[in-house]
Amino acid sequence: MAYDGFLHYLMPSMLTATVSYITFVALNNWLIPYYFEKKDGLGWGIILGVGVLFFFWGLLVVAFTWRFGYMLGYRRLENFYNLCRWRAFIVVFTSVLGYVVYHLAKMLYFNYIHTWFGEKKIWKKVPVDVMLLFVLWMIFAFIMVMDNRPARFQFVLWAGSAYIIAYIGYCHYVFQPYFKKEKKFRSLVPVLLLILLTTSLFACVLVDSNTRIGEMWSIYTLIIFCNFMFVIPLAYGVTYSRLSRKNEVLTLEKALGRSSANLDFLRSQINPHFLFNALNTLYGTALQENALRTSEGVQKLGDMMRFMLHENNQEKIELDKEVGYLQNYIALQRLRTQASPDIKIEVNINEQHCEHDIAPMLLIPFVENAFKHGISLRNRSWIVVSLSCDEGHIYFDAYNSVHVKPDNDPEKHSLGIGLNNVRNRLQLLYPGRHELSIRQTASEFFVHLTITTK
Repeated sequence: MAYDGFLHYLMPSMLTATVSYITFVALNNWLIPYYFEKKDGLGWGIILGVGVLFFFWGLLVVAFTWRFGYMLGYRRLENFYNLCRWRAFIVVFTSVLGYVVYHLAKMLYFNYIHTWFGEKKIWKKVPVDVMLLFVLWMIFAFIMVMDNRPARFQFVLWAGSAYIIAYIGYCHYVFQPYFKKEKKFRSLVPVLLLILLTTSLFACVLVDSNTRIGEMWSIYTLIIFCNFMFVIPLAYGVTYSRLSRKNEVLTLEKALGRSSANLDFLRSQINPHFLFNALNTLYGTALQENALRTSEGVQKLGDMMRFMLHENNQEKIELDKEVGYLQNYIALQRLRTQASPDIKIEVNINEQHCEHDIAPMLLIPFVENAFKHGISLRNRSWIVVSLSCDEGHIYFDAYNSVHVKPDNDPEKHSLGIGLNNVRNRLQLLYPGRHELSIRQTASEFFVHLTITTK
């Protein structure tokens, strides 16, 4: 029989691959879940499993008759069919053993290892580009194995592994510190050369020890050349792109956090209840006096509105403007509460060494929360607000009484709308440069904030 590539190679290979896949899907997605893993379905599962394996074996026999029919001559055709049946049986038997190992490994992974991986979040810590390089390296190594040229396989195997290690080193120890402006590039050049020479030497030694290539100097040159001309630019480009996107996201998060803080503050302060109380206070003051205190209250309210319209749109403002806003807010609240002798409001602001900039409306949520939860017109209440600075820090404290709210109060268990938001803003605006401590007892609430400005 004359050899035909389509009939004797392509068709048997396609049939073998197709029937193997169908058998795997039938066992893994149908028989195992619906019969073998249920106690009452074990008998039917065995019967159907044998049927599926017999189907697998039968089509393999057909594929092998096409695959080997042209190669050998037999006196009796039955001998050839017996050989094909035996080959198919060996394939089915080894496939069953392989599937058993696969199934046990899968059960072991999902029962014991998967939870640990999920808790540690290991895969999230591996960059996508490193995983992509690893996959490409494995694909090229597999192609070289199929190519049946050992020297090329050894080159791809060891040089590829060295390049992946070098890529990780360049990204994490050279270009990330450079782009984050932690170090100057001149100081990072020795690190880059060390990684280049170490990984190239690693690849050269292993390729040389596993091959019999005559002109190894050309291989050494190729390994170093590829490391220098391809791996270093790739690490540079990917690191620059990743950090650029990260900075863009961080900028957007800061802007979103600032906008959210502004919106939350407006919702919590400039609402009908606050305006109603302020206007009632100003109205009562106008009836009692000759409108001097009324004009003062209106002026302070106007200053607050002006601050929110103008200063609040900036990324950073002078600390004294933020302090002025706090003082206006506290003065308005004093107008509302000064008729109650049991309410004590103490403000200790030392503006010495406070020539710092700060994100706008970063401190007011703590003061707002203190008035919101610390003032009771029926019980003795107190609020203490303190602020001081040194050359590199801003220190802020808010200390207030806490009163039991009625059960029907929707904000009984709330610490204020702005506190969660200000936590997020601090993480975005001062990462690693702030310390926020919040403590609460049954009768007191204390906030301490330290911001490092340099």
